[in-house]
Amino acid sequence: MATKTHEFADAASLAQNLADAVASVLKVAIAERGTATIAVSGGSTPKRFFQSLSAHKLDWSKVTVTLVDERFVPADNPRSNHLLVAENLLQGEAAIARFLPLYHKAANADEAAKLASHGIASLPAPFDVVILGMGNDGHTASFFPGGDRLEEALSSDTPRGVITMEAEGAGETRLTLTFSSLQDAHFLVLHIEGQAKKDTLENALADGDEKDMPVRAVLRRAATPVDIYWAP
Repeated sequence: MATKTHEFADAASLAQNLADAVASVLKVAIAERGTATIAVSGGSTPKRFFQSLSAHKLDWSKVTVTLVDERFVPADNPRSNHLLVAENLLQGEAAIARFLPLYHKAANADEAAKLASHGIASLPAPFDVVILGMGNDGHTASFFPGGDRLEEALSSDTPRGVITMEAEGAGETRLTLTFSSLQDAHFLVLHIEGQAKKDTLENALADGDEKDMPVRAVLRRAATPVDIYWAP
């Protein structure tokens, strides 16, 4: 288990420092390879980070942005992570970045996941940056405790790509990157805010089953050390 914790006085400081670190990684990738990739989480926590990152001066035309997970809802749905990214990250100069959605208009979520997997397969592996969040139940991406495909999602033998997930408390059917898709990013971040999330993290770092707190899989088995960014 390799982690490094970065603590900040407030969410604004965290957002700016994380944006600076991510922009630096993306710039290096563009300089070395000509392209850069970043997969981000949804929810309310990353909004300030997205806004701070979008203000950075870099060649956004060479950046591909995608999601670590998504609800099986159209992009204009208020609960869509796509909409969250469009309104907070893909703004200003960052609006020219390529966005690779996980949701696709399809007969069902399984078909959408197949289409999303084709898109992910078109990107160079590993990701340059992966930003994960975490719920108070210890889920990350859409790796929910009790999820119908949790074991498959967390298995290192499951190929890179996108699968569906259904779980109590998840609401809509989810589309999620597999563990193997995100665990070897060059810069792998767990972004959490608030004392409750810090308490959850401490529990996740303790002994226990990954299925009970799936974020443990990332903290324990990721090939890349996890940088934890936290603010009260």
